[in-house]
Amino acid sequence: MSETLTSSPTETSLDDFRAEVKTFLAANCPESMRQPILEESDTYFGGRNGTFKDADQEKWFNAMAARGWTTPEWPKKYGGGGLSKAEAKILKQEMRALGCRPPILSFGIWMLGPALLQFGTEEQREQYLPDIIQGKIRWCQGYSEPGAGSDLASLQTLALSSGDEYVVTGQKVWTSYADKADMIFALVRTDGSGKKQIGITFLLIDMEAEGVSTRPIKLISGKSPFCETFFDNVRVPKANVVGQENAGWTVAKYLLTHERSAISGAVDGDMMTPLSYYAKKSVGLTDGKLSDGLLRAQVAAWEIDGAGFKFTLDRINEEMKAGQAIGARSSFMKYYGSELNKRKYELRLDCQGRDALAWDGAEHNGGKIARQFCRTKGNSIEGGTSEIQLNIISKHILGLPS
Repeated sequence: MSETLTSSPTETSLDDFRAEVKTFLAANCPESMRQPILEESDTYFGGRNGTFKDADQEKWFNAMAARGWTTPEWPKKYGGGGLSKAEAKILKQEMRALGCRPPILSFGIWMLGPALLQFGTEEQREQYLPDIIQGKIRWCQGYSEPGAGSDLASLQTLALSSGDEYVVTGQKVWTSYADKADMIFALVRTDGSGKKQIGITFLLIDMEAEGVSTRPIKLISGKSPFCETFFDNVRVPKANVVGQENAGWTVAKYLLTHERSAISGAVDGDMMTPLSYYAKKSVGLTDGKLSDGLLRAQVAAWEIDGAGFKFTLDRINEEMKAGQAIGARSSFMKYYGSELNKRKYELRLDCQGRDALAWDGAEHNGGKIARQFCRTKGNSIEGGTSEIQLNIISKHILGLPS
C-alpha cells in the first residue's frame, strides 16, 4: 500500500497506512522483541560477521529490512523504505506504542548514510547504502586522535597521494567497536600547508586492509566498546573519498550533527525501558505505588524530563528531515541527553541500594548496574566534551560573549 502513496499523502491514505503498519508489526514483531533492552545482545548490529541472538531477533530484522524500514525515509532506489515524513512518523509512533526494539543499531544508518546521501557520489551510494540498509556492513568512526579530541581539526593521521591511492599512516582513539567493524569512515590529513581545517579529507577504509590494527581500551567500568585504531602504510583507493579532497571538514561537521543527535537519541530509545520498570522490580509497590515516596518523586521527575526531552528530539529531528539546519542545537541535544542518562543510572543505584554496588558475581549479573553507572561518566566526553558543548550553546544559542 505504501508504494502507491504520494509525497504528500492525504489524511485518508495516512489512516490506511497506519492500519497497514499496525497489521505488519503485530504479525512480524515477536513478543520478545517488544521487551525492554536489558543488555547489548538484545540488539542486532549487523556486519559481515554479525550474528543474531535468536530466531525472533532474526525474524524481526529480516521483516523490517525486506521493506526497507530499517531506513524508512531513504530512497527506494537504494533499498530504503521511500516513506514520506508523515508515513515515517506513523511507523515510529506505532513501533513506540508496541514497544518494538530497533531492528538494528548502526553507525552506517545514523551517521555515514546521511553523509553519503548529502556528499557521496552515485557510485558510492549504490555500493554502500544497500548493504547498510540490509545490515551487511558494520561501520565505525575514525575521528578522535590522542592529540586531537575536542580540537578535532588538529588531527595528524596522514594520507599521502600515491597514484590512484592514498597511503595512510597514523592513529585514532576512542573508536567504538573498531574491533568488530568491517569499515571505518575516517578523517585524514591530505594537506598540512594551510589552516588546519583545510587539508582534511573524509575517507572510507576497509578494516581488513593490510596495515590496519586495533587494540581495546578498558574503561573504569571494566569493559568498553572503545579501541585504539592504527594505520601502518594502509593503501586506500582515492575513489573512497567522500566529497572533495581537502574538503572533508565540511562533511565532518555535517556528520557530527548526526553523531550528537544519535548520542542524545540513545535516551529516546531507552525510554522504551522506563526507570519505573526497574524501580518497581527493586523496591516493590504499596497500594499500586512505589514503596519509597522520595524515590517515587525522583523517578517521576526523571520520566517527566525524559518525556519532554523525547518530544524535543522528535521536533528537532522533524526539522532536520525537512532540510532545516539545526546547527548548535545538536550540542544542546547531546549535552542534555548525556546528563539525563547519567542521572538515570544514579537513580538506578538508589533503586537497588547496596546490592547495586556489587562489582561481580552471578547473583549480581556480573555487577552490571555498577559498571553501567561508571560507563555513563564517559557520556560527558564522547562526541565532544560537555564543556565544549556548553561553550557552543552559550555562544551560538544564548548569544553570550566569548
